[in-house]
Amino acid sequence: MDAAAEIEALRREIREHERLYYVLDQPRISDADFDALMNRLKELEQRHAELITPDSPTQRVGGAPREGFVKLRHSSPMMSLDNAFSRADLADFDRRVREGLAKSQAGHALDAPIEYVAELKLDGLSLAVHYEQGRMVRAITRGDGETGEDVTENMRTVRSLPLATEAATRQRLGLPDRFEVRGEVLMPHRAFNALNAEREKAGLALFANPRNAAAGSVRVLDPRITAARRLLFFAYFLLVEGRPPLPEHSQALQALAELGFEVNPNWKVVEGLPGAWAYIEHWENRRSELPYETDGVVFKVNHVAWQERLGATSKFPRWAIAYKFAARQGVTQLLDIGTQVGRTGTITPVAILAPIALGGVTVTRATLHNEDEIRRLGLMIGDYVTVERSGDVIPHVLNVVRERRPADAREFQMPRRCPVCGGHAVREEGEAAWRCVNADCPAQLKETLQHFAHRDVMHIDGLGPAMVDQLVAHPVTTDGKPVRSIADLYHLDRARLVGLERMGEKSADNLLAQIEQSKRNDLDRVIAGLGIRYVGERTAKLLAEHFGDLDALARASADELQQVAEVGPNIAASIATYFAEPANRKLIERLRAAGLRFRQSRPQRQGPMPLAGMKLVLTGTLPHWSREEATRKIEAAGGQVVGSVSKKTNFVVAGDDPGSKLDKARQLGVRVIGESELQAMLARK
Repeated sequence: MDAAAEIEALRREIREHERLYYVLDQPRISDADFDALMNRLKELEQRHAELITPDSPTQRVGGAPREGFVKLRHSSPMMSLDNAFSRADLADFDRRVREGLAKSQAGHALDAPIEYVAELKLDGLSLAVHYEQGRMVRAITRGDGETGEDVTENMRTVRSLPLATEAATRQRLGLPDRFEVRGEVLMPHRAFNALNAEREKAGLALFANPRNAAAGSVRVLDPRITAARRLLFFAYFLLVEGRPPLPEHSQALQALAELGFEVNPNWKVVEGLPGAWAYIEHWENRRSELPYETDGVVFKVNHVAWQERLGATSKFPRWAIAYKFAARQGVTQLLDIGTQVGRTGTITPVAILAPIALGGVTVTRATLHNEDEIRRLGLMIGDYVTVERSGDVIPHVLNVVRERRPADAREFQMPRRCPVCGGHAVREEGEAAWRCVNADCPAQLKETLQHFAHRDVMHIDGLGPAMVDQLVAHPVTTDGKPVRSIADLYHLDRARLVGLERMGEKSADNLLAQIEQSKRNDLDRVIAGLGIRYVGERTAKLLAEHFGDLDALARASADELQQVAEVGPNIAASIATYFAEPANRKLIERLRAAGLRFRQSRPQRQGPMPLAGMKLVLTGTLPHWSREEATRKIEAAGGQVVGSVSKKTNFVVAGDDPGSKLDKARQLGVRVIGESELQAMLARK
């Protein structure tokens, strides 16, 4: 087989496996086998650069991040849909359609049923994707319906969206090489939950729902972030020069599937109001079984000629409507308010409810978020409350039914001690959450150990999640107990380690050697390893350089702490609170006894300094580096990371959710780069 033929065969095979994995969630080969196919394709394309095409699977991820999005006009307006909330609303829509067709002399009897296409209303971000010569050339967000943003490079990374279509299929369907596909970008529940778990671990704000997460993922400046989010694209409109090319909408959905687009499989042609209502009842009871969010059903008149006769108002097409599912709500009694401690120490109030069935699930608990939310609701223990459940999202309390408040209802007070360890709970100024400040709190232990062992902190290789799970579950210390503190890592018993699952003598020796080596880390790493809130690598280094030893830092007042560069009132208060906690002072003494370094040395910079004299600002979440890791690399290259953008700033490094610093950079004309450009700058000799 010659190179061109092998390349084309590999592309077809890879596209099919991408569809099976990313769209259908039914992989047929292992990740290693898929990687082998992709690597072979890359190898052949490198040898034969003239054979590389824009629609090759190797070209999905674009280049460096952009500085912003270009505005583009749509071929025809992307109109929103009018809503129906009841059977009466739907019946009124059906009546208007029949009357409109009768008046337009469409040959339709007023009392004859209408053929509708019923589709699940997908809760995502609407998008228009343009193809020329059968290949994807543009992807535009809905925007205001007339103009949207060009997100082409980001959407090239979404593997359920074809980069090209087969010419033979287009010819068979009678379609030109230039056409447009409109659809919805979604984030499945599983991907949404995984993303929020990562953001929580990184201390970032969580996305409120999958729709916001999908929209944020499409509108990031770095396409690699979009690529990592495992989005889905469902197609639901086919257009040629802004108009439907086929006589029926149902034919267009079938054509889209034949072209290789993912079309939601649950659409159905229904007849009249009875058929529409039967479809609604079916999916309102089963929507929780879907792996993504749907909040209703869209009904479209099937015949395109009839759609054109019905036309549109200034806002909505007259031939389509969105029926919104009723929220899954109910009223039940709040029996009590408990608390749970998250892995970062946040103490969250939880509603304990009299059991209530919502959407086929019995709900007994609901989140109350924080103390301010309880006050906002005016909530008292014993109240009757309205509870709502949506998809896989945790149920939450909407409001209090005040007229049903019992005489013995009582107020709730957030605990001033951690319900797990008994350590002090604090609520810092300007924050809504109460937090346990005990670094050895069992609720935080696993996360604390993994943070302490991270390569950018104490650098203890081999102490990953699986090993941490074993250390906290089995007696592994010299006194025959499980690990209950980071200090216990320095008292592990070799014989007990060898007895753990997948831990032989060599692995045990390697782990113990890494732990011993960590004692030689400088003070800034020790400070970072303590897990003090707001104190990452950069702040730890500044604190170590300013105070010189840990005891001086522990004695410092909030005012003294604020004398350190980049340490403001919140960071200072967090540090002071940490060292005021008796359990933390005891931990410090145990680490001292273990032999950790409590004084800062003065390392000399070595190697090339490609960023010497430059000031950089970091904003948003980078795809591969934590903010602390990026800061360390910049400083090692002679650069300085500053907290705000000014005319003296050389570069702003932007990641996901960049915030106001990106706007300030554009206003001042400061160059914006992404992680890939930063990597290239750091690699200069």
